[in-house]
Amino acid sequence: MTVPLNGKDTQPCQRHDLLWLTQAGWRAMLAAMPEREAVLEYWRQEEWPVTVRRRHPDLDRDLDPAREICAAITLPPDADGSRQKLALRVPLEHVERRAPPLTLKAARPALPAEWRDGYTELQRLAVGMDVRVAGPLAWQALTRLPCLTPSSTLDLLLRPVSKHQLQAGLALLAGPTHGLPLAGEIVFPSGDAVPWRDWISSREQRARVLVKSLAGVRMAEPDELIAALRRT
Repeated sequence: MTVPLNGKDTQPCQRHDLLWLTQAGWRAMLAAMPEREAVLEYWRQEEWPVTVRRRHPDLDRDLDPAREICAAITLPPDADGSRQKLALRVPLEHVERRAPPLTLKAARPALPAEWRDGYTELQRLAVGMDVRVAGPLAWQALTRLPCLTPSSTLDLLLRPVSKHQLQAGLALLAGPTHGLPLAGEIVFPSGDAVPWRDWISSREQRARVLVKSLAGVRMAEPDELIAALRRT
């Protein structure tokens, strides 16, 4: 399921997209979550984005997708390594602009030193593929806050439009040459997403996969998702 953002943006919105709120939007968030005033006001002043998330079956049961979209702010980890995520619901008229997740190039300045060589190799191998960055590296690149920890993974979003791109992207992610602690998802053109490690396992076992979308989660046959891709 995809949701058009508003009359100014005809492209469908997907999980992990970046949203910048209007000043009216921030005022509404502050009024709705006064207990989070310090965080929200800091985010507003820095003009940082929020990210699109999937609908929660309990928190967002009454959501009208024609009027609102689910979003989130992920905070830097606490001293014990735990992360807090603020779940938001944003009226579409409070979205000033939208952008897709960061490219590999855009996220590179936030890399820890130990990832740089492998990341350079990953970028070289990913030429011609649509690979985006999510998770702690993306947040660190966007905010310059210390979001990465020694146990962090590099969360990548492979966005194929053809079967060839899917096969090439999976070979890249599963390959040992870059030596990076990779995690992440395959994001199909519909916005349906599957963790890429689960996808590889399901193909080996001929099993269904857990699919995430804006609307929630469901089980599906891999062939259902592959059918939406071009041959080449």
